[in-house]
Amino acid sequence: MRQVVLDTETTGLEPSQGHRIIEIGCVELVGRKLTGRHYHQYINPDREIDAGAMEVHGITNEFLTDKPRFAQIFKDFLDFIDGAELVIHNAPFDIGFLDHELRLLGAASPGKILDYCTVVDSLVMARQKHPGQRNSLDALCSRYAVDNSQRELHGALLDAEILADVYLLMTGGQTNLLLSAEDSQSGGGANTDTAIRRLDANRPALKIIKANAQELAEHELRLQEIDGASGGNNQWR
Repeated sequence: MRQVVLDTETTGLEPSQGHRIIEIGCVELVGRKLTGRHYHQYINPDREIDAGAMEVHGITNEFLTDKPRFAQIFKDFLDFIDGAELVIHNAPFDIGFLDHELRLLGAASPGKILDYCTVVDSLVMARQKHPGQRNSLDALCSRYAVDNSQRELHGALLDAEILADVYLLMTGGQTNLLLSAEDSQSGGGANTDTAIRRLDANRPALKIIKANAQELAEHELRLQEIDGASGGNNQWR
């Protein structure tokens, strides 16, 4: 199965109020493995960014002045996601904005996102799995021990990478986050410093340090705490 984990950043919260997409970030999974392929693009929205939104993602109006419009990049974007299952956290928000951008193309509009993809909402999945708990991306990172230390501000590509890790852990089963042998490729976006890293195949083997008896006992106590807090849904046993 080919999946694309997707996130967007926008000028505000409501496309009905004229807000637009300013960043799209996607990472590709095939067979539950990161392939190293990603799509990343900043977009000039032809409008001002709300101050509240700017505080969230840190993207400024000045930064976007020389970036392409959505009409210039939508074909490359659709080519990247075509035929995939999209994994999105709070999918109605991102799909609503993407469909709004496609409608603004007028006669050139190629349709809706669901004409090209199916969609899985990881927020709905998290709420079903962890009812009554916080299920924001940061909360899930804490719950599943996913490193989000670089996430001082929201960013579409970084958030997509983090969500990919969370999604693989949340959906269970054996996961493999190593990249394939193919070179990482960007689909039409600017070059980006991405958290996807290729491991050095020539480095020496890592030393295995086993837990001692005290550490194992403390680990068991922690698992028991998680058992109680999660209502028996501990994923770490």
